Amino acid sequence: MKPDAAAKGSETGQKLSSFRPYPGRRRRALVLGIMALVLILVIVLATAFGSVKIPMATISGILLDRLPLVDIPRTWAGTLETIIMDIRLPRVLLAGLVGAALAIAGATYQGLFRNPLADPYFIGVVQGAALGAVIGFLLPIGARGEMMVPLFAFLGAVVSIFVVYSLARVGKSLPMTTLILAGVALGAFFGSLVSYLVINSGASQIHGIIFWLMGSFSLTRWLEVWLVLPCVIVGVGVIMLFARQLNVMQLDEEQAQQLGINVERTKILLLAMAVLLTAAAVSFVGIIGFVGIIVPHAVRLIWGADHRFLLPLSVLAGAIFMILADLLARSLLAPTEVPVGIITALVGAPFFIYLLRRRRRVIF
Repeated sequence: MKPDAAAKGSETGQKLSSFRPYPGRRRRALVLGIMALVLILVIVLATAFGSVKIPMATISGILLDRLPLVDIPRTWAGTLETIIMDIRLPRVLLAGLVGAALAIAGATYQGLFRNPLADPYFIGVVQGAALGAVIGFLLPIGARGEMMVPLFAFLGAVVSIFVVYSLARVGKSLPMTTLILAGVALGAFFGSLVSYLVINSGASQIHGIIFWLMGSFSLTRWLEVWLVLPCVIVGVGVIMLFARQLNVMQLDEEQAQQLGINVERTKILLLAMAVLLTAAAVSFVGIIGFVGIIVPHAVRLIWGADHRFLLPLSVLAGAIFMILADLLARSLLAPTEVPVGIITALVGAPFFIYLLRRRRRVIF
């Protein structure tokens, strides 16, 4: 064996050995089952708390009565059912979908860039969505329908990634370093445009713009849930299918290519799914930071870097984290609501520092 090949083989072995042993099927199923159960309990808990406290038994009865072939005697007032089904439940479910989308998008970015600091803000997608949303807010009142702000935010995110991709592409390859640099530059440019538009917006729009930029679930309806749900299902499903490829790509692109991975196609597909998830998440609720970096990194610190386990755990943990953050946002200073982006930063950052100090090392 040539010295260079031997050295490369040794380096590959060292990198592969850095992965923790993948948990057995039984243990993996147990952990995922426990996390799913916790998610269900958190959904019920978040639905129970609010300006009107509703007993758990009443909530369970209302939810079970909506299931087919289940008939529960109605002992509750009709107003309670309206509060649960039309106000709280869609808000809680959308929070879970947004948390899951941002968490798995963050895990995907971190895997693609081989950088534990990567998150959905890394390549200008969120800044593009913010610019689109602000433009939507500044439209004339007659042209501004209720869906114009989310639509413009989604289009802004999609346009931004197309611009970044065009700037970063070199021939038929997509260098990750160039993609990062292009994303940072474009994100800064979009951020300056957002600041300029906010400063020059009228008093009637500035409150809505600022509240959107801080993130909020206060105006959630079932329509938003049904629009975000398909994007999350498609994005999460496709990314899960590429968990093994993400593991192999942690070595380096050349070795992944030698092991049979179509690196360029995989990068483009995973990047597109991560952008879809990010755009769908932020379009309706605004910019919510820290979820995409804290949740997958916390899961990695506890369970290791194997994406076959990291990705589904990030989905569940992200949903739980976001639902609890939104519950705290609407309960902390009730009846006044705190933007959920502030809560994710205040709660997430200390928890993240605690994990880093506890582990004393970063697993990646």
